Formats: sequence, C-alpha cells, structure tokens
Amino acid sequence: MVSIAELWLPILLSGVFVFVASSIIHMVIPYHRSDYKHLPNEDQVLDSLRPHDIAPGEYFFPACKDMKEMQSEEMIQKWNNGPAGMMTIFPKGTMKMGKFLLQWFIFTLVISVGVAYVAGRSLAPGAEFKAVLQIAGTVAIMVYALANVNNSIWKSVRWGVTAKFFFDGVIYGLVTGLTMAWLWPQAAV
Repeated sequence: MVSIAELWLPILLSGVFVFVASSIIHMVIPYHRSDYKHLPNEDQVLDSLRPHDIAPGEYFFPACKDMKEMQSEEMIQKWNNGPAGMMTIFPKGTMKMGKFLLQWFIFTLVISVGVAYVAGRSLAPGAEFKAVLQIAGTVAIMVYALANVNNSIWKSVRWGVTAKFFFDGVIYGLVTGLTMAWLWPQAAV
C-alpha cells in the first residue's frame, strides 16, 4: 500500500495538468462552442424575466409540489402548453470566471486524492507503470467521463454535448492516470 501523503506530488500535478488540459480544450479547441443554444428573441425573453428579480439558483418549470399535483388537470395543461424546462440563474453582474476556475481546480484535486487513495490501496510502491495507469486511469476516467451523463438523462442535455464532455473526461482521466504512473513511488531498496 501507498499512503496519500506519499502521493502528494502526483495528486497536485495531476490536478494542475487536468486544469491545463481543460483550459486548452475549452479555450483553444472550438468543439464546445456549439454546446449551448441561444434563445430566440433573447432580448425580449430577458426583458420579460428581469422584473421578477429571480434569485440565483436552479429552477424547474412547470413545477409541482408532489406527484399528486403532477397528475392534476392544471399541471397536465401547463406541460401540454409549454414551455417546460430547467433554468439556471447566475448572480447579476459580469461572470466572475476566477471563482469558477478555482472551484474547478479544487474539484480536480479532490478527484486526484480519490484516485490516489484507490491506487494507493490497490498497488504497492514500485508497481509497474502499466498497472498504475490501469488502476488510476480507470478510476479517473470513470469519475470525469461519467459525471455528465446525468445531464442527458434528467436535464435534456443533448447526447452529443454529453458525448463531448465524456471524451473530455477520458482525456482528463488519462492525464491523471499517466501522472500517477509517472510519479508512482519506487519500492524501498
């Protein structure tokens, strides 16, 4: 077994490397630019929502309190009339990317700690590069790649968008696995 403390460097560097890879994917490579659709008549829709001063958060509409209400004539009519959907409201003002990027970086570190824990419990110091890559890479791919599947199942995110994020997750998982394998502690002599 290898302790988490012994894996501090691969944890930190895999988080950094995934952060860099995700920055390249989202800022340089253009394939995520079509992930979100634009509202038709966006200005009119925003003007109609603005007076309601909706607090930041996630909203579902039409919303009901329980399954009984969902089966009511009124709720069925609302669903039939449309629109129905989910909406995320951000705080007013310009988007503060620094906060999102910091949270993403912390998230990559948390994943790296989890991957290091599983690999450290599964492998001994001096384990072969391939073995570390298989364990660490598989765990990291499962976490990163499967994280967005829920969005297509429950939030109607297009499967094509989820497939792109799945592909990103495979890259992040491989980066994490390769970093762990590269920096895996050697056996004591």
